[in-house]
Amino acid sequence: MRVLLVGSGAREHAIAWKIGASSRLDALYCAPGNAGTADFGTNIDIQAGEVDRIVEFALDNAIDLVVVGPELPLSLGLAEKLQAVARGGKPLCFGPTSEAARIESSKAFSKSFMRKYGIPTADFRVLSSYTEALAFTRAAPWPLVIKA
Repeated sequence: MRVLLVGSGAREHAIAWKIGASSRLDALYCAPGNAGTADFGTNIDIQAGEVDRIVEFALDNAIDLVVVGPELPLSLGLAEKLQAVARGGKPLCFGPTSEAARIESSKAFSKSFMRKYGIPTADFRVLSSYTEALAFTRAAPWPLVIKA
């Protein structure tokens, strides 16, 4: 099996280590990977957000499975793009669609989702202008965390 692992963090190092131990593995590529992933596969110079280049690499290198670590390529539609060009059901993508990835990639979406379905979460506001945000922060009755 030929695998492309997308990402460059500690999570991807752990995933590369485990995938690299498989007797079914023929080749492991990591885009872009890191010093640790290089111990288990071949790092390639493609950033996680370059989804079109990832798809092109997967097709050009007969990749069977794309495993995605970070949220960015998923939020940019990597899973859907791979599905759209899959030949004979390959390459497969281990990762959610961009719509499903919104729970991680959009704090406004995830907090609103939690509020809507009664999932415990800290109070929040979604503000759309600097003036609105400044007025809210000056009047807020609690310590704040601001996520842009």
